[in-house]
Amino acid sequence: MSYQALVEEAQKLISSNEKWTGVSADAVARMRLQNRFQTGLDIARYTAAIMRKDMAAYDRDPADYTQSLGCWHGFIGQQKIISIKKHFGNTDRRYLYLSGWMVAALRSEFGPLPDQSMHEKTSVPALIEELYTFLRQADARELGMLFREIDKARASGDKVRERQLQHSLDNFQTHVVPIIADIDAGFGNAEATYLLAKKMIEAGACALQIENQVSDEKQCGHQDGKVTVPHEDFVSKIRAVRYAFLELGVDDGIIVARTDSLGAGLTKQIAFSAKDGDIGDQYNSFLDCDEVEASQIKNGDVLITRGGKVMRPKRLRSNLFQFRQGTGADRCVLDCINALQNGADLLWIETEKPHIEQIAEMVDRVREVIPNAKLVYNNSPSFNWTLNFRQQVFDAWNESGKDTSSYDRSKLMSETYDGTELATEADERIRTFQRDAAKRAGIFHHLITLPTYHTAALSTDNLAKEYFGEQGMLGYVAGVQRKEIRQGIACVKHQIMAGSDIGDDHKEYFAGEAALKAGGEHNTMNQFAA
Repeated sequence: MSYQALVEEAQKLISSNEKWTGVSADAVARMRLQNRFQTGLDIARYTAAIMRKDMAAYDRDPADYTQSLGCWHGFIGQQKIISIKKHFGNTDRRYLYLSGWMVAALRSEFGPLPDQSMHEKTSVPALIEELYTFLRQADARELGMLFREIDKARASGDKVRERQLQHSLDNFQTHVVPIIADIDAGFGNAEATYLLAKKMIEAGACALQIENQVSDEKQCGHQDGKVTVPHEDFVSKIRAVRYAFLELGVDDGIIVARTDSLGAGLTKQIAFSAKDGDIGDQYNSFLDCDEVEASQIKNGDVLITRGGKVMRPKRLRSNLFQFRQGTGADRCVLDCINALQNGADLLWIETEKPHIEQIAEMVDRVREVIPNAKLVYNNSPSFNWTLNFRQQVFDAWNESGKDTSSYDRSKLMSETYDGTELATEADERIRTFQRDAAKRAGIFHHLITLPTYHTAALSTDNLAKEYFGEQGMLGYVAGVQRKEIRQGIACVKHQIMAGSDIGDDHKEYFAGEAALKAGGEHNTMNQFAA
């Protein structure tokens, strides 16, 4: 509904209630525009439609891939989207990611925790709600700025300017974007997964990412000791998430099925198999087993049959069963196909390095069965991107016969190699990684899980070094504030960013000329007007 239509609707309502003295139709219309999304479910339905549209666009042209950055606080997410709108004019194909790692490390009441699902599960939907609270406030702030400009145009009698601004209002793009939210391994059984999924969806999440690790043995995807579950167990959790979406009326909610099988060499249980070749039998076929004779069977042995032979899966003292080495890629492919055939919408393959061909080889095999299979991929800070890509270039040069004698492969991270031909080619591969992987490896969505964890640490280190050192206050002014002003960073006017202007508008709506407003001539935010 257009701004003018909202005003007219509000005026009709106010006119029918004679006791509503001093209530302005303009103010009501403005407040309604500033509060477009009434509930988290409104947000989930709106953003799910965006993701579905973007997935269809990617199927038509893989150049239309999507991206996101991870967040651990509402302010961080808000500033990312404000920056995106400032630099690119719109938020098209740009989302936010909610990382379970960052929730564990930064949002748990226990303090910093490893990524092992030990944090309070309620902290995940709480962060989703917080992110959308800040994004909605960014809408209110930007719309408030437009309202102020309309008032100025009206006061000066500039009808053309007023119409232009109303057109901007009617075509306003919200800061509310899709969030892909990490539900880990579901924080328990399928019922626990369903209950948590509902809370996350009610908070606004349109896309939930779930992994095939054991809940009580869950590890970070880039650490050792990962333990997977049989496919039937994982499918029950995918199904639980789907039921949560459907119960809440988010019929096109997105499920991202993550496989950690590439780096997981263990399983907690042997899969149930009703017949040869079923999904349980396929899962068990990767187990590392020894053939046994009847006389060799010992008390407590777990046995399976394979090709008519009795086999004893190798069981560790931890009571976990071991997969054969070198089967990780095959298990990933099977995981992906089975997940897509049982309700997942997107895939996530956790890898140990950012290597396009490694990913593409697995995706090619999945696409032989499901041609439109698409991935979400973790452009993780857990990878040493510089070293990995310099080594990839080194290996490619070696294979092609190009001279690499001036390089030491084991020391390619050294600054000594900065500016060399090898380093330049590696940096170009990093720069185009997302574009190239979207085209070659079926990656629909690229994300960085922990960007602001690292940027916050880096910027804090630089500020501490300058401020507590010889530079003193200049360390802050030159290193932070001057750059904020010159780069047009919104939060340089931190009072306005925190909502003081919105509060002033409300005071004027509620109290008229008696309003005591913060934005007068003595407000020091006026120093940043230029």
